[in-house]
Amino acid sequence: MELFSQNCNCSRGCASQRNADGKLDFQITPGGCKRQVFDWLHGIPDERSKDIFEVRFKNTRKGYFRNDSGQQVAPGDIVVVEATNGHDVGIITLGGPVILHQLRRNNIDLDTAEFKKIYRKVKTLDTEKWQEAIAREHNTMIRSRQIASSMGLNMKIGDVEYQGDGTKAIFYYIADERVDFRQLIRVFAEEFRIRIEMKQIGARQEAGLTDGIGGCGQEICCARFMSDFQSITTQAARSQDLSLNPQKLAGQCSKLKCCINYEAATYIDAQTNIPIVKSPIDTEDGHAYLVKTDTIKGVMWFSYEQNSMTNMFPLPVERVKEIIRMNRRGQKAPSLKGDKEEKAPEFKSAVGEDSITRFDESKKKRFKKRR
Repeated sequence: MELFSQNCNCSRGCASQRNADGKLDFQITPGGCKRQVFDWLHGIPDERSKDIFEVRFKNTRKGYFRNDSGQQVAPGDIVVVEATNGHDVGIITLGGPVILHQLRRNNIDLDTAEFKKIYRKVKTLDTEKWQEAIAREHNTMIRSRQIASSMGLNMKIGDVEYQGDGTKAIFYYIADERVDFRQLIRVFAEEFRIRIEMKQIGARQEAGLTDGIGGCGQEICCARFMSDFQSITTQAARSQDLSLNPQKLAGQCSKLKCCINYEAATYIDAQTNIPIVKSPIDTEDGHAYLVKTDTIKGVMWFSYEQNSMTNMFPLPVERVKEIIRMNRRGQKAPSLKGDKEEKAPEFKSAVGEDSITRFDESKKKRFKKRR
């Protein structure tokens, strides 16, 4: 059986290979679609959205088109769609009633919006031009960076996307200040012989384009599902008692991680029930100092030794409030030593209750026997 080389283009969400006749065959990679939406309304008919489809292009760029071609298309089909000048090639990623939810999310009115058209499914000539355009993107990006650097422009070109017909390219760039790139566009047009479109993006959007694995071991959120980026402050990290370590809190975009905001509202809401303890509480055994607080569980840990993590005693929030009220009346609270003291975690292996030093003990016994 003869094998043919396969090219996996993860930025488009498909893999291509040439068959025995020399034609390109495409296979959609389910895990390669960025910001993929689960079609939880699959199979439910809907007259309003039956001709509207979501089409994905390179990386996170998507658009919504109307099928006026008369052909039956479905998610997973590679289609030729209308562009501002010429045509583009993309993959249908979504269709059906769930499209209405996506349109509302993107502030698109189904009744008043002017959707561009889906011309047809791709043909052999379309796929050949499409793959030729994709093959030019990397070299174009490297060369464009060299040109921008030689002109002294304070900008970084993060990605280049060619249109499906190869007549236009979108240059995604990052810049801290306003950049006058009128001369740069003229140089690009002479160098690459195509129409140029410059699109400024942020650091988080660039991370979504380049993709990667986060510290949690999963694909980064800006490439997987996030499309709206909110401002993130260190206050959200402080409310969750996170260590203010820039190396741990920063993501691949060198900004604070978006996931810091996920549970911030829950912690802030839970902190409204936590009493503020600015001074030690007075008990029969002396002063007890607040060491740490478990905000979600509603447990506060106290110790009779100041600035020490040893001999800690957990107290529920309601009991701490009661002790504070007793101290304000001049009364001392009962001793905390009657409460359960924190125990050090014991080692447990995945096999059972074996000791971690069991091999060392066996070596000592063998050594004695030899002597």
